Amino acid sequence: MSDELRGRSFYKMTGSGNDFLFFDARAEAPGALETPAVIARLCARGTGVGGDGVVFLVNTPKADVGIRYYNSDGSTASLCGNATLCTTNLAVTIGAAPASGFTIETDAGVVKARISDGLPEFDMPAAGNIQADYQPIPRRANERRLAYLTVGNPHVVIQVDDLEAIDLMGRGRPVRYDASLPEGANVNFVARRPDGGWSIRTYERGVEGETLACGTGTAASAVALREWGESGDRTELLTRSGEPLGVRLWRDAGAWQPSLRGEGRLVYRGVLETV
Repeated sequence: MSDELRGRSFYKMTGSGNDFLFFDARAEAPGALETPAVIARLCARGTGVGGDGVVFLVNTPKADVGIRYYNSDGSTASLCGNATLCTTNLAVTIGAAPASGFTIETDAGVVKARISDGLPEFDMPAAGNIQADYQPIPRRANERRLAYLTVGNPHVVIQVDDLEAIDLMGRGRPVRYDASLPEGANVNFVARRPDGGWSIRTYERGVEGETLACGTGTAASAVALREWGESGDRTELLTRSGEPLGVRLWRDAGAWQPSLRGEGRLVYRGVLETV
């Protein structure tokens, strides 16, 4: 590990089971930290700090706070919902922004954020390219509906009867790489619970496996459920971690505008010694 990296402080945060390493790069540039190889080593569960991604807080003239997000394999994503919820809470905690409301610049654009009833919340980019009955990917016998749309990132949403019965890797990975999806997609499986609520499981690109929660996937699923007539303008989905994520929808210029609300918790602060 170079002297450039040793001694760098970081924050470990979790959002409904998605965990991230945050570096405050507003005063000190990321340097070698912002390379795929280092990011992959940092995120390695057995030998590094462990995480689903790395986030750099940066200065920007376009918003109160800027972020650059990297998946655990070092690839970029234009938006990560849970990382942005964590950013919202962290920015307030370290005094970079007021709890009443501020703006965050992401690679998907500038979003408005706030602390709402004790939890971070932010307004996501409008849902786009909604195809509520996506024909290029045939449905399987145990799948009720299949949709494609974008909410910051591309998503496939599949409604099933039983989340425990699905082969998430066996089905999720081929759909993620389907030839009809030039950029690939996150693959979200949703099912109604006996109590009438909804649960979600996600195969997440960049991680290339199941994550305990996916914020943009939850928002995309809420939009799909609304399009299918399965839910209203407010939907709460129970993530794999057992933590709920809430989505509020409204129409803006003819498009669905989602707002995501959920956990964004600071777990600990640390200092790098070896990577």
